[in-house]
Amino acid sequence: MYRYINPDLFPGDLIADYFQSVTPIGYGIFYKIIAALNIDLILFSKIFPIVLGLITTSYCFLVCMEILPVPIVGFIASLLLNQSLCLQDDLFSATPRDFIYPLFLAFLYYLIRSSMFGILIVLALQALIYPLIAFIELLILLMRLFSWQNGQITISQNRKDFILFAASIMIAGIVILTYAIQSSQFGPTITAAVAITMPEYWHGGRFSYFSHNIISYWFDGRDSGFFALISPPQLLLGLLLPIIMKFQSLFPLVKQLNDEIKLLIQVAIASLIMFFAAHALAFKLHWPSRYTHHTFKMVLALAAAISITLILDAMLQRSRQNERQIFSLATIIILSAGLVLYPSSLKVFPKTPYVEGQAPTLYDFLQKQPQNIVIASTSEEADNIPIFAQRTILVGKEYALPIHTKYYAQFRKRMLDLINAQYSEDINQIKDFIQKYNVTFWLLERSAFIPEYIAKNTWLQQYQPAAKQANAKLQNNFVPVLATLINSCTVFETDNLVLLKTECIKLATKT
Repeated sequence: MYRYINPDLFPGDLIADYFQSVTPIGYGIFYKIIAALNIDLILFSKIFPIVLGLITTSYCFLVCMEILPVPIVGFIASLLLNQSLCLQDDLFSATPRDFIYPLFLAFLYYLIRSSMFGILIVLALQALIYPLIAFIELLILLMRLFSWQNGQITISQNRKDFILFAASIMIAGIVILTYAIQSSQFGPTITAAVAITMPEYWHGGRFSYFSHNIISYWFDGRDSGFFALISPPQLLLGLLLPIIMKFQSLFPLVKQLNDEIKLLIQVAIASLIMFFAAHALAFKLHWPSRYTHHTFKMVLALAAAISITLILDAMLQRSRQNERQIFSLATIIILSAGLVLYPSSLKVFPKTPYVEGQAPTLYDFLQKQPQNIVIASTSEEADNIPIFAQRTILVGKEYALPIHTKYYAQFRKRMLDLINAQYSEDINQIKDFIQKYNVTFWLLERSAFIPEYIAKNTWLQQYQPAAKQANAKLQNNFVPVLATLINSCTVFETDNLVLLKTECIKLATKT
């Protein structure tokens, strides 16, 4: 994003080039506008989620009022959804996924209201900012062309429904195709057959996709499960709704439900279709859980709010008709208090994903260096350098995304070369590495040359055989050449970090 402010930043930076290529078109345009207004991007990313949260809450309330016109339903649904969003980083990063909730709820609202203009606008924005959810919206529009009547499937006789679907296909198709072409420069995506052989895709890897536990793999796997990261537990009350609707005599408020309650089922079906399609086409449609994680949260929040309201209403009606008033009222009060006060039972609420830089003096030092410098490091602190110092790093744990082959092949080669050079006994190998990648500085942790540094680092352990060979050297009390140059080539240091200048290292090769 800093390139939107200063195009000269990160020249020839593989990581910056890659992330820019996979940035959704609309999301990129949005931040270009913010940058053009000279607004600090980091500050904006902390403030803007408040706006997204307000829009999300508003549309959530409006959708509820369309399905069951009782204000308490909208309040409970908004409360549950906001609590859920505050338990994950789904609304605090101002990244594309944060736009899912306001846009998808707006889509549902305009769909219920039969507003063709509203539907098309929201669908276009969704495709521009988070294309995955646009597939779900298209499937919902497709399903609404058909209905089930008297045991038979009938086709809609409303011509506008087909015009809307055709227009939606055209808009989403153009946007998504453009995005696919933009991001294809680092493609194709890694296949499942290859990924299953990579430690990056197993427990402890960059993505915990595969699992030996088949239930976890399909159910709650972070990237593979259809019910991943669904919280708080109150959302599960939404699963009671189909049961409650079967007993209208016990829950009289059911009669006020709008026929559009079926939309919740349509969302769930469309999400599951895309979930299984993503599994079948792994990983061409990104992670399967992305198609259910967000939409299920919204559907369950809406369904749970309706279920709770129907139960509360039924209990209130009973308390008026019999002598168990105290029990019924006490139950209502406890249930209501539990919903509102639930966050106070958590150690951390809300959970924000903000990262605090641990080496501000290092960032200041690097910012004073030329914009074309390159820093090589196996330290996780390197992740923060592009953000806080606006300088290029060779590799970084946070940026090790094994998704697109042309990107990750280069990234993995860099990691292997870096590990081999950092723990090499051959000074010429270090010199060749510096020259090959135009490395300007080498950032080291003071603990980098003890065996535990590699043995306990799950990220480095993914890069074999380099990590295994380096660990074996350290266990045999071998002292890498780079370790002997710390005292003479360090140009900056903190309690745990030392920064070596590679010009000094290259001079040392001549001695």
